[in-house]
Amino acid sequence: MGSKRFLTGIGLGLILSLCLACTHQVLIAGSLPTPQGPELEAVAGTPSDIGSVGEKAGAGDTVAELPAATQAILATAGPHGVVNPPRKDVRLAIISDLNSAYGSTHYEPEVSKGLNLLPYWQPDLVICGGDMVAGQKTSLPADQIRAMWAAFDRDVAAPIRQQRLPFGFTMGNHDGSAARGANGQFTFQLDRDLATAYWNHPNHDPGLAFVDRYDFPFYYTFEYDDIFFMVWDGSSHRIPEDKLAWVERTLASDRAQQAKARMLISHLPLYGIAIGRDKPGEVMANADQLRAMLERYNVHTYISGHQHAYYPGHRGNLQLLHTGILGAGPRALIAGDRAPWKGLTIVDIDFADPNLTTYTTYNIQTLETVGYDALPRSLRGHNGTVFRRDVSEPTGQEQPLCSRAAGNGVCTDAIRAIGPKIYAA
Repeated sequence: MGSKRFLTGIGLGLILSLCLACTHQVLIAGSLPTPQGPELEAVAGTPSDIGSVGEKAGAGDTVAELPAATQAILATAGPHGVVNPPRKDVRLAIISDLNSAYGSTHYEPEVSKGLNLLPYWQPDLVICGGDMVAGQKTSLPADQIRAMWAAFDRDVAAPIRQQRLPFGFTMGNHDGSAARGANGQFTFQLDRDLATAYWNHPNHDPGLAFVDRYDFPFYYTFEYDDIFFMVWDGSSHRIPEDKLAWVERTLASDRAQQAKARMLISHLPLYGIAIGRDKPGEVMANADQLRAMLERYNVHTYISGHQHAYYPGHRGNLQLLHTGILGAGPRALIAGDRAPWKGLTIVDIDFADPNLTTYTTYNIQTLETVGYDALPRSLRGHNGTVFRRDVSEPTGQEQPLCSRAAGNGVCTDAIRAIGPKIYAA
């Protein structure tokens, strides 16, 4: 009996020792830092996915905590969900060309779809490349133009204000064209007057930190987190000399030059990239001269719309973001076999990255991302060649080879992929 008690005591002692050891290991494990894996893209579609990886208010929201409209869209995504790229210093949501038929007071479903996804991506700032309403028709009466701006406020501006997002925009040709008649006067003066009235109304404050409201809403500057944004009137192909003098004077200012980065927003691009829009009048006149001026003042990115097609390009030292369309009438690029599609771009800005910006562009209809490899390596338009932003621009002896290969609108010879390139910040 004594030996049995002795053996039982030993057994209980061993069990107690094991329990204490396990408890000790658990306590130690709980006090150690969690091992960190590589930075991953957040993707909606599973209960553990998050709406953003940044520090902005609500950045820890789960999909279940997002607005119902956002959840409904995310639920329609394919098996891989909707990509939410790693957040950097600043995040921009870039949209453009929202309008429909002349005089329309309704928007395509892709417009509301894009806006309803903003709570998921949580940008710091929304940028619009113009064509917010459907004017530029002299037969449209003032009441109809006002009705279009009221519809824009209801369907676009108010939802953005409700999310407390600053809204930087440029005027498109359908918002208030700067085209002039033989008499030198604005052909669409009524459009411009009513657009000005809308944007200067206190209820329509875009929430920007203005630097200069020089000729708002056509020419102005604002800042966000040490990024200097300039907006010029690219609603027609030519900028008057007095306005161009203001542009150059402003870019040369200490305020602009001391910023960590400079970006310009225009409706018309410098170079043509889309079928039907690759011609004079559909791009800025004197594109090379304008680009040289912007490069002189170290402007990093030229954001534009109007072409109704997305292309992430560069020429020289200037990045050229041709923004896709959310409204009616997407167009195909002048090269490649990709059908027209609608999309928007999330731009993440990392001040420590030599490239500064990373693009994540979505086909808004399928919610899939569109990578660089899905697009031509370059596009040769009527007034110059634009190179995909990950492709080097040919120089010297490479240029004749490239030119001979470019009869179909794309330059393929002697072009090499490039790694990080340092752009002046």
